[in-house]
Amino acid sequence: MERILVVGATGAGKSTLARGVGERLKLPYHEMDALYFTGPDWTVNETLTEDVLRLTAEPCWIVDSIGYPEVRDLLWEKADTVLWLDYGRRVIMPRVLRRSFRRTVTRERIFGGNRETWAGWLSREHPVWWAWSQHAGRRAEIERRTNDPRFAPLTTLRFTQPRETAGWLASLG
Repeated sequence: MERILVVGATGAGKSTLARGVGERLKLPYHEMDALYFTGPDWTVNETLTEDVLRLTAEPCWIVDSIGYPEVRDLLWEKADTVLWLDYGRRVIMPRVLRRSFRRTVTRERIFGGNRETWAGWLSREHPVWWAWSQHAGRRAEIERRTNDPRFAPLTTLRFTQPRETAGWLASLG
């Protein structure tokens, strides 16, 4: 495991797991949303593909995303391992609600210096709405990719319960 994608629905805990695995295996961790959103008003990185090409040219890395459409295949072609957090809505919805509430109340700065706002909760792009509406589609996309012959060389570890993930992470030392 030297080039790892941590995939799953919004709120599954991808970033937390990626950070933990990165620390244990001494791999540089890259947060996909921080690569994608680079400025105020959710400005999108115009050099995302070039940035991801550079990062995936490195011998070791871990990324917390299935990948945005423009770099998805690139990430999957360069990875050697996929860690799939395949949790149901019962797990992810309380997590994403707590996280978004905390970020909104504390005005925590996230990707590109942006913040979640109360008004943002009304948008279909808000993480809570996104997690709910995209859950089934994201799961199907990951399932399709893990069964795609192009990505057959990838080692895929699929976790369906947080305690299963925690046990595996603890086993890394």
